[in-house]
Amino acid sequence: MQYSNGFFFQFIRLAGPFWSSENKAAIRSQTLALIFLTIMQMGIAVVITEWSAALFNALEQHSMAGLLKQIALLFLIFAASMAVTVTHLNIKRRLQVEWRSWLTQRVIGQWMNNAHHYLVTHIQSANHDNPDGRIAEDIRIATEEAITLCHSLFYSVLVLIGFTTILWTLSGKVSIDLGFIEIPVYGHLVWIAVIYAVVASFLGWRIGKPLINATDNKQTTEANFRFDLATAREHSLAIALIHSEADEQRRFFRLFREVVDAFNRQTHAMSHIMQFTSGYSVLSMAFPVLVSSPRYILGNITLGALMQSVQAFQQMTSALSWPVDNMSMVAQWRASVERVLSLVKALDDLEQELVRVDPHRIVREKSIDSVLRFQDLCIARLDNIVCVSALNADIRAGERVLITGNTFTGSKLFKAITGLWPWGSGRIELPDDEPMFFMPPRPYLPTGTLRAAICYPSAEAFSQATLEQALALTGLTELIEQLDQVDCWDKILPREQQQRLGLVRLLLQRPKWILLQESFDSLDPDGEIEMYRLICQELPDAALLTVTNQPTAKAFHQRQIIV
Repeated sequence: MQYSNGFFFQFIRLAGPFWSSENKAAIRSQTLALIFLTIMQMGIAVVITEWSAALFNALEQHSMAGLLKQIALLFLIFAASMAVTVTHLNIKRRLQVEWRSWLTQRVIGQWMNNAHHYLVTHIQSANHDNPDGRIAEDIRIATEEAITLCHSLFYSVLVLIGFTTILWTLSGKVSIDLGFIEIPVYGHLVWIAVIYAVVASFLGWRIGKPLINATDNKQTTEANFRFDLATAREHSLAIALIHSEADEQRRFFRLFREVVDAFNRQTHAMSHIMQFTSGYSVLSMAFPVLVSSPRYILGNITLGALMQSVQAFQQMTSALSWPVDNMSMVAQWRASVERVLSLVKALDDLEQELVRVDPHRIVREKSIDSVLRFQDLCIARLDNIVCVSALNADIRAGERVLITGNTFTGSKLFKAITGLWPWGSGRIELPDDEPMFFMPPRPYLPTGTLRAAICYPSAEAFSQATLEQALALTGLTELIEQLDQVDCWDKILPREQQQRLGLVRLLLQRPKWILLQESFDSLDPDGEIEMYRLICQELPDAALLTVTNQPTAKAFHQRQIIV
């Protein structure tokens, strides 16, 4: 995503409230301390140039007392520089991680709110792919490098102010004799430094401009490659069962070729910058000596003044060359900021879309009685094709209703009930204050102990006896000994056991409304019958809505809705 204008305003609007957040007193104190220490760093740099001038003057005068004095002063400068540098580093890194933490919490809070992480994938908005990479990596770069860049820019401004004064004083007056008139020039080294650095910065910026797009493209291709590798790892069993490794390899190689192409484009862009900056660094080392040497040779300045002039010239040109020196970092920072802004913009667009009054939206509201009611419900796909039309039905507490026909449409109905599919029209009335339990074809089992995965998302710690009883009822007694074992359960457990664990979770939660979406399709007919019988036996008063076309389910439901 590229912004034609307002880029910095959008970034400040997103990340700037950090300094007004709950911990603002400590944050502002750290910021002021960082500013003060930066001023101290610049002051030490000025002191070093003064020390250097005095040292070379002592050497020129063959003064042993002067040399010993400068050696003693060096120890003081050395100690002060170490203290300031270490303190500055600690405060800067603390501020970086706190800013990153604050922005990460803000974006995750918006992303993981009311199913936005799911709904955002269905809207046509700004580029928002790979949100995991944008949150984990791009937010880190956007905050950490913002502070690094701001510090270096502020330091450069301070250096520019301080050393311009020094260089102006050391330049003195130079007269240009044109024969018929003599023109006095004051601060000639300052003007030479300004012209030298401005020309170099302009050329460097123009040469390095393509690096911004190249860096953004590289980060995108890297994220896509990483995401597809992670997806394949998650579906490792399915890939192995259908022997599709060759296809996956071809896809990975194609994605990696895109990474290599993006890397080469970035290398090509960086090579132009490196060619320029390498020559610029060599010239910067020799140019100030060559400019200042004539006045020393003519005896107008001392050796110490010459060396101080050279150091002041280098400091000033270095400060003026900030855009050149930080071109690569600025490009990477901007690319990451734009990726974070794209994700946040997509989430903002989603929120506006959901609150916008639109007749083509399904209305969900609480009913006054214990009933799930569909009134003129129409469910549309994203391409506006209606897949459920004018559905009117009442499902009361304790009823067991089988939803047959197109299971894809049935899953859309369940998503509409749970608020994950607002596209369509009509009304859904939900039983007031009565929890619903949705069982997808494959339950989510987070990494951790098996005990925590079974109890998820409830914070309640069920007793050992309760867990053992539920596992025994569902035919999973072999997992009792693994309750406190940590593992990736969605990877190591077969799908049948995962579906049985979904029923264990249901028995523990004991909801009044149960929504089953092909929740036992991996079980054989006898196993499926056993699961339905167990639900009816253990939760006889719960309402049951089941999406499936399996014939074994019909006997456990009182009526059908065909979609």
